[in-house]
Amino acid sequence: MRRARLIAWSTLLAALATTGRVDRGVAAAAEQSPVGRKVAAFSLPDHRGKQFALDDFKDKRAIVIAFVGAECPLAKVYAPRLAALAAEFAPQGVAFLAVDANLQDSLSDIAGFAQVHKLPFPVLKDLGNQLADKLGATRTPEVFLLDADRTVRYCGRIDDQYGFKTGAGYVKPKLNERNLADAIAEVLAGKPVSKPTVKADGCLIGRVKRDAKGDVTYSNQIARVLQDRCVHCHRAGEIAPFSMTSYDEVVGWAEMIGEVVGDGRMPPWFADPRHGHFANDARLTADQKQLIATWIAGGCPEGDKSQLPPPRQFAEGWQIGVPDQVVYMRDEPFEVPAEGVVEYQFFTVDPGWTEDKWVQASEARPGDRSVVHHIIVFTRGKGEDDFAARGGLSGYAPGTPPHINAPGVATFVPAGSKLVFQLHYTPNGSVHHDRSCVGFKFADPKTVKKTLRDGLVGEVAFKIPPGEGNFEVKARHKFLKDTMLLSLMPHMHLRGKSFKFEAQYPDGTAETLLDVPSYDFNWQLRYYLTEPKLIPKGTRLECTAHFDNSAENLANPNPAETVSFGDQTWEEMMFGFYTSVDPKEDRQAGILAGGRAPKTEKPAAAAEGAGSGSTSGQRE
Repeated sequence: MRRARLIAWSTLLAALATTGRVDRGVAAAAEQSPVGRKVAAFSLPDHRGKQFALDDFKDKRAIVIAFVGAECPLAKVYAPRLAALAAEFAPQGVAFLAVDANLQDSLSDIAGFAQVHKLPFPVLKDLGNQLADKLGATRTPEVFLLDADRTVRYCGRIDDQYGFKTGAGYVKPKLNERNLADAIAEVLAGKPVSKPTVKADGCLIGRVKRDAKGDVTYSNQIARVLQDRCVHCHRAGEIAPFSMTSYDEVVGWAEMIGEVVGDGRMPPWFADPRHGHFANDARLTADQKQLIATWIAGGCPEGDKSQLPPPRQFAEGWQIGVPDQVVYMRDEPFEVPAEGVVEYQFFTVDPGWTEDKWVQASEARPGDRSVVHHIIVFTRGKGEDDFAARGGLSGYAPGTPPHINAPGVATFVPAGSKLVFQLHYTPNGSVHHDRSCVGFKFADPKTVKKTLRDGLVGEVAFKIPPGEGNFEVKARHKFLKDTMLLSLMPHMHLRGKSFKFEAQYPDGTAETLLDVPSYDFNWQLRYYLTEPKLIPKGTRLECTAHFDNSAENLANPNPAETVSFGDQTWEEMMFGFYTSVDPKEDRQAGILAGGRAPKTEKPAAAAEGAGSGSTSGQRE
């Protein structure tokens, strides 16, 4: 099996990607590199209140100061690495200190971070960001290596294995550059550090706000914007790594919020607005973006608390309502390790369906949202065990709501079908245990008028050359009868770059239905059309995908490898999924008129494709 592996490991990791921009609040501190500067004496408390001074380590040959954040995904995944480095170099006289300078992190947050990750060195609180300002620290995790004279000899990232790019977090299958470890070894050997500065990715440090002023306040405007677009995920128990339900929670993340909103990384939405209208469009309006920018520029004033909007109410627990049946992936939880790559896990379950089922709504729920990247639940009929025979029934991924059919529409599942759970786990720095499940609400067959059809347009016979930065793959499907289109969903893996759905109508005209110019594997979004779209018989649905297999793609497992189709994330897929109904189907009218309902068939085989490996089909 190929060892080139890479995963997209945390939903919000993608959102917190660095752009290399130094924000206003830390610009002065970061204008010059701290390398070569001597660090003055300081004293900071740990989460228990015990003071630690720089002079306490005067007998150490070197000191590593690592800035961390209790809620930063990258700081979490690097915590075990810091602990391992401390164990490696402590016998050689190197001390490690972790420093949390975040305004939003309480002492209990810091204590929890230290305990969960079993850090063997002090974790200190930098009140008022004084040490962070002196060193010019901007992000977490960012490290500073001091020699015996307490002069900074290295600053930047820990190594190259975990990181961000715009739109994706990544884990390289092999650690190539041990930047901090190499710098420590050179300092201990009395040599110059060969790479004294390497840019650190990470979350912006939440600094203390001073001289807050302005008419745009959290209470009067910003809380409303966040409730409208962000709090659905940014609240306790949901997928986001921090909450946005109070001023104290938000103010420390203000600069980070400004960065990701300004760059268009949050909220997650990747469709070109020039094509199509979608019911689940998550974008902020221009006015909302301006309010956030103005608030941050004014120092993030809280304002009059009496102007706060009422807290938004969300459905707790099952979003589809109480399910008629809940099916778990297995009886015992699956253990997700603290680090590394976990291959896709498959679990087959018999739900005990001895009769045909009509599924009105389905909701896949992670047992532990912090480590579940996505869930796909397939149906597998009697005697079927290959991928092509599976029918998608439910799924979960960041940004994807549960599937609820319109009244009178349901998904047909034949009796005797089994469920196959595909789970993608993303380690986050500590061991977790997951037992995911799926819930169903069933429709009475007497109320079902239309059958929801799952379709796909795809290509499986492709080979992406090494180093190719814009490799194109096309696939086509011809509709054999009038079809009412409901949703579209592109799917590729870590080399996915862009994806477009285009309808080529029988009259010779063409229309772009969905264009995703910057595909992001971390967000498996399905785009629901605001209004169902009639696709006439004879229309060809063409999907065009581009892949980046070059070294410029930081998420690329191995730019030197030829890449072909496969299930795992270091392989590739090219599928354009869609859902539809037959505009002429009325099962109840069929029963009343002729005594029999229209027949529901299995997904069709390939109708028309770009090559021998293309796959397309729908339930006709």
